[in-house]
Amino acid sequence: MRTENTELRTLFRKHGFITDSESMMPVLRLARRAAVVSDITILIEGETGTGKQVLARTIHALDEKRSAFPFVTVHCSTITETLAESELFGHQRGAFSGATGNRAGLFHTANRGTLFLDDVNDLPLALQPKLLDVLQRGIIRPVGSDRELPIDVRIISAANQPLAPLVARERFRNDLYHRLNVAKLCLPPLHERGEDLETLMLAFAARNRNLYPEILQIDAELIRFLRLCPLRGNVRELEHAVTRMLFLKTEGTSLGMADWLAQAPASTADGHADLVGEAAQKLWTAVFEQGVPWSEAIERLETRLLERVLMVEGQTRRDIAKRLNTSERTLYHKLRHHKLARLAAS
Repeated sequence: MRTENTELRTLFRKHGFITDSESMMPVLRLARRAAVVSDITILIEGETGTGKQVLARTIHALDEKRSAFPFVTVHCSTITETLAESELFGHQRGAFSGATGNRAGLFHTANRGTLFLDDVNDLPLALQPKLLDVLQRGIIRPVGSDRELPIDVRIISAANQPLAPLVARERFRNDLYHRLNVAKLCLPPLHERGEDLETLMLAFAARNRNLYPEILQIDAELIRFLRLCPLRGNVRELEHAVTRMLFLKTEGTSLGMADWLAQAPASTADGHADLVGEAAQKLWTAVFEQGVPWSEAIERLETRLLERVLMVEGQTRRDIAKRLNTSERTLYHKLRHHKLARLAAS
């Protein structure tokens, strides 16, 4: 199994999708299987910045039937409802004001290749039944034309939030959801893929070695810090941070905490206040909307915080107390109280 996982990582890395996380192996295995079945529709769910488009491009590259043909992206969050049909299906000259010539739509452009629907959760409701009809019949009709044209396109969709709750709230069509959700891939956020931090940072540095100093390692202290860092922009946020660190770096072949702090915004303290505010808002939602008792919510929050701290390997109780700005004695009692005593004796 280890050899298989290594081969799988190498294969996906070759096409730009980089991971060392064991939790990603089931996702990669399913993605490779879906790539072989080149007519199956694929839904990729995951937070913003987790690498959905990179994974979609990798699947396209591994699809022997379609890889020689275009990979076309539709940004569903920016497509306007009035021009959506023309963008997707094309139009004939004179079909509407401003249509001075014939235009092939994105479906036609992607013919025999892959059409990637990015942020499909933002697709206008009025367009959803028309998209469903194209997927079911494999035929498009340009705006202003009475001719239907057959198309052969694989559809890969990406959603930055789960679609099932949107279906329940009638913000996304149930029938379209099931048509898109044949093979489903879920990309976990970066904070659940701690093993990927060093690998990704070294890869980002290598991409920029012609512009910036060569980086050979990432300091362990920085990795431990990043495992606790929210990184709400996930891989994309990490990549931008690495680029800023490289731009500011003047010497050395490693990236450490000093480099991270040098690239951090001046309003770091404000950023921390915002994070606490966000946590408070979510806690209020649990108390007010879900009926969780106040004392229980605070208790669970403290437990979760300690669990996150304990996820960082190689720490003593003294290290943890220092990071939490508390005493070892207080930490000891907190760990015992929350039944997290596996570090209490260290």
